[in-house]
Amino acid sequence: MKSVRKALREGELEKDTYDRLVCVESGKPLKTKNDPDSITTIRYCPDTGKEWKEIR
Repeated sequence: MKSVRKALREGELEKDTYDRLVCVESGKPLKTKNDPDSITTIRYCPDTGKEWKEIR
C-alpha cells in the first residue's frame, strides 16, 4: 500500500479546490477508515477499491 504523499507525486491522487483528496481514475473524493490503535489512517476510493495510507 502506497502512502498518500507518494500517490500525489505519481499522479494517482490529486486535490480539488477545497483541498480534498480525489482519485484520478474515478474522479471521486476518498473515504476514510480510522483504526484507533494505529497511527495511520487508511484512505480509499469507493469506486476502484484502491487504498493509500496516511500518517495522522
